[in-house]
Amino acid sequence: MAVEGTAVTGGHHPNGGGGVMDKGLKKGAISSLSNVVIGVASTAPAYSLAATLGFIAGVSGIGVHAPAVLLVSFVPILLVAIAYKYLNRADPDSGTSFAWTTRAFGPGLGWLNGWAIFLADVLVMASLSDIAAIYTFKLFGFTELGESKAAIVVAAVLWIAIMTWICWRGIELSAKIQRLLLSAEVVILTIFAIVAIVKVYGGSPPHGATKPAAEWFNPFSVSFGDLLPAVLLGIFIYWGWDSGVAVNEESEDPANGPGKAAVISTVLLLAIYLLVATGAQAFHGVAFLTNEENAEDVLNALGQGVLGEPWNKLLIISVLTSASASTQTTILPTARTTLSMAHWKAVHRVLGKVHKTYLTPDVSTIGMGLISIAITVPLLLVSESVLADSITALGFPVCFYYGFTGLACVWYFRHELFKSVRNFVMLGVLPGLGGLMLFGVLIKAAIFYGESKNVESSPLGGITLPLLFGIGGMLVGVILMIASRRSFKEFFSRKTETAPPGILDAPPMQTVPPAVDF
Repeated sequence: MAVEGTAVTGGHHPNGGGGVMDKGLKKGAISSLSNVVIGVASTAPAYSLAATLGFIAGVSGIGVHAPAVLLVSFVPILLVAIAYKYLNRADPDSGTSFAWTTRAFGPGLGWLNGWAIFLADVLVMASLSDIAAIYTFKLFGFTELGESKAAIVVAAVLWIAIMTWICWRGIELSAKIQRLLLSAEVVILTIFAIVAIVKVYGGSPPHGATKPAAEWFNPFSVSFGDLLPAVLLGIFIYWGWDSGVAVNEESEDPANGPGKAAVISTVLLLAIYLLVATGAQAFHGVAFLTNEENAEDVLNALGQGVLGEPWNKLLIISVLTSASASTQTTILPTARTTLSMAHWKAVHRVLGKVHKTYLTPDVSTIGMGLISIAITVPLLLVSESVLADSITALGFPVCFYYGFTGLACVWYFRHELFKSVRNFVMLGVLPGLGGLMLFGVLIKAAIFYGESKNVESSPLGGITLPLLFGIGGMLVGVILMIASRRSFKEFFSRKTETAPPGILDAPPMQTVPPAVDF
């Protein structure tokens, strides 16, 4: 059954009746495996570890407990991934958090969650394309170009342009390239970690080597005050797994596959991070990782000692493939969020255009690429500290939309919670706890990064740049949302909803009863 001329693909229409609105995307184009690949690749595991592990270990009181921080950071991420699984089961809309929070909390908060996804993705593009550019020059030994600001800017723009073209050209091409890039990345990281650990246990361990111990993984050995700032960094390295859900409408099993892939992606990321972090920390010890020269690029610093020449080039390849793959998978979900917003008449309808041949978001994809370039160029031209602070800032919109997604699961399914113990735990306790934990991290982050001593660059007007970019960016979203109310009255007149009875028990493609207005 179609509603108002739309096709049924699972879930239900906000005004009652079955079906997610058909947005013109290619149905059944990618497998559940591709959902997992896109989810894992979006986090840029090699780049995230290279750029963050040393700083996590360097947080006061953390030291050898960096793996414990990765474990703690994983908990709220997994709990929110459970929320994604069940919300996607009920409503496989490519707008994900935008669509779900609109249903649960109304159009105002829904619009802001869509903005938060857009803001976080735009902020991270400068860093990803910067790393892709630098590591391209490193791979081919172009030392002078790697130190030239102009060359880096040009190469970064080219990387964004190439990845935008791939995303525009078709979801199948995007998925194939992701499988190739991620396979290379994971294989290289696994080889690195195993070789590092083997050498530590060998007859001639490297200087400063420390054999892994169970204590490294024990978060209770760290004070709560020391743990929280480190968790702020840990949240960043997990962010991005939800990209595999944003392509739900193009997946073979839109209601079930992407949601399961979200949970699987987070578990795989935990395994990768713990293995590599253990190997990296064991090889030369914590002092090496936290050294100022090494902390910004841990994998490259360890490459020569672990793999030797010329195999250390593999780590350069892993970070390059990581950053380039994540550049692509950052464009994918953002374009589908704005596509969904356009179809629900929350933004201008031009963003809802889909290419007739490639069946990809046409204007949204190209627009995301152009906006990313417009933001990336000035950020790369200013100091490196400003670029670093822009990355710190994206934690605010990430915690915002992840946190609200967890709470949206509880509120949307509130009439289903007490039908079984399983429902109470899986639809209520776990997603709600994950959402609250992320809001706690957001508040702690605002306090911590609100102090100039914890920020690399100088404050602007008395406000630190992470707060200016992150919280300031969200306030810009509030202003835009309020300004949009007059132009998009139909969307902003939507009512809040609760899940129709038994929606999770119905077959994925089956029409379900009308939504229940709050």
